[in-house]
Amino acid sequence: METYFSILLSILLFPVLVIAWSALNWVWIRPRKLERILRLQGFSGNPYRFLYGDLRDSSLMLSQARSRPSSVSDDVKTRVLPFLNQLVKTQGKNSFMWLGPIPRINIMDPSHLKEILSKIHDYQKPDSNPLFKLLLEGLVNHEGDKWSMHRKILNPAFHMGKLKLMLPAFHSSTNQLVSKWEEMLSFKESSEVDIWPELQDLTRDVISRTAFGTSIEEGRKIFQLQEEQSELALTAARSVYIPGWR
Repeated sequence: METYFSILLSILLFPVLVIAWSALNWVWIRPRKLERILRLQGFSGNPYRFLYGDLRDSSLMLSQARSRPSSVSDDVKTRVLPFLNQLVKTQGKNSFMWLGPIPRINIMDPSHLKEILSKIHDYQKPDSNPLFKLLLEGLVNHEGDKWSMHRKILNPAFHMGKLKLMLPAFHSSTNQLVSKWEEMLSFKESSEVDIWPELQDLTRDVISRTAFGTSIEEGRKIFQLQEEQSELALTAARSVYIPGWR
C-alpha cells in the first residue's frame, strides 16, 4: 500500500515540478542567461528585474510624458517614446530593453535594418501580446511566404497612380475641417481648439472615403469601438502577459 501511495505521489508531483521549473526558467534563468550573452556581444542595457523588466519604468515615463502639455517646438521622441529615448542616451545605440522577461534589441543601423527586412525567413518577428491580434492581422505579424503574399497584394494600392486618385478625397476631408474652423472664427476674433480629436476625425474621414467610399459619420461608431479596444490592448501591453491571467 505504501508503495502504491509513493508511486501515486510521484506521478502527481512530476507535472507540478515540470511546471515550476518551466516558470522559473521563464522568469529568471533564461533572462539572466540572455543578458550575459547580449553583454558579451557588446550590447548594454538595464539589469534584468524579476518578471517586469523595464515595463513598469516605461509605462510610468509614458504616463508622465502624456500628462504634460506639449508645444510644436517640443521633441516628439520625449513624448511618444520617452523610455526608449532615455535608454539610447544612457546606454547608446547598441542597447537592449526588457519587455517583461524578454529582451528586445534596438536596431538603429540602416544597413542592419535593410538586412533584416530582406531576410524574412531568417529574422522572424518577436512574439507579442496575443491581445494585439484583436486589433491588427496582416504584414505586422505575418511571417515567411504568408508575409510575401500579403505584401504582393498590398503593393499595387501604394502605386503613384492609385494614390493620385485619392487626392480628391484628401482635399474634400481637409476642406471640410478648414471650413469648420473658419466658421468658428466668424463669430469671434479668436477661438481655442483641441486639435488632437480634430486630426483624429480627419484621419478617420480620409480612411472612410478612400477605403470604403463613405464618410466618417457612417462609420463613427466602428471607429469609437476600435479606439476603446486599442486603449485596452495598449494598457495590457504595458504589463507582463501571463497566459490565462486576463
